[in-house]
Amino acid sequence: MGKKRMQSPSSINTYLQCPRKYFYVYKWKLPGSPSIHLVRGVVAHAALEHLYSVLPEVISDNYKANLKVIVTELLKKFWRENKSDFDELNMTPQQLDAYFEETKDMLIQHLSLIFEKLETQMSKGLSFSDAFRKIKPVCEKEYKSWDYYVRGFIDVIEDVDGKVRLMDYKTSKAAKISDAYKLQLAIYAMLYELEHGVKPSEVGIYFLKFPKSQGGEMTLKVDDELIKHGKFMIEQIHASTDSDNIIDYKKNETPLCKWSSGQCDYYDYCFNGKPLPPEPLKSQWEIQKEKEEAEKKVIAEKEASLDN
Repeated sequence: MGKKRMQSPSSINTYLQCPRKYFYVYKWKLPGSPSIHLVRGVVAHAALEHLYSVLPEVISDNYKANLKVIVTELLKKFWRENKSDFDELNMTPQQLDAYFEETKDMLIQHLSLIFEKLETQMSKGLSFSDAFRKIKPVCEKEYKSWDYYVRGFIDVIEDVDGKVRLMDYKTSKAAKISDAYKLQLAIYAMLYELEHGVKPSEVGIYFLKFPKSQGGEMTLKVDDELIKHGKFMIEQIHASTDSDNIIDYKKNETPLCKWSSGQCDYYDYCFNGKPLPPEPLKSQWEIQKEKEEAEKKVIAEKEASLDN
């Protein structure tokens, strides 16, 4: 019997996609290859999160133009700060520039939804500054349940006139709430209800590539069935991932194993006989924790020598 793991929507959906991949990632902690989509997603999330930190009084005169400039500068800032991650991708400057421009277009696209919300509030007589504060969401909040042993980071928690919506940002190529996305949202709704004692009104996704008219903002009503779905799947995954034996994690052979331009990070382990490490690797969190403990030990030894 393995040690019970704190699950997340990402780990649960990994198991549902392929149990063997779950074993490689979460049991044996094998690193995956860096991905432009993951790195770009981190940067886009950071830019949108920090957009709401601006002082509205400073930008109220020409807020639309000012917010476009601010979100672009935030994108540049976080793109620079993540340079080391981009460097690992082995992409040409031209390729990275193309992704930067595409990401900028996504953020500008999303501003149109923010402008619509601001205009709705200002039509009720609020000033721009008051409207901005009214629609300002809670961003990137972690929820955790020790009863269900699951955690999740919710990108956006909106509360306007008592109506709470939990929203997630996606840079997906298609504006569609897939089964995997629905499960992620169900878990978020469950975690929110456990924490606050009340259900959110809606959960949904901002598909940043698309305008609202083409599915850029899609939501689901939260009801008992949605939350029950989240709880059931969490319990099923815990029961299915109790073992530390690879034979209990079957390969799910699909086109996601290998495609025309690439393959799963773990393809060679599954199909080409690449040997696994003899024991699980240490996660980045474990490595950092050991480093901190070692540093504390050195400091304590120095202080003890001074006392003597």
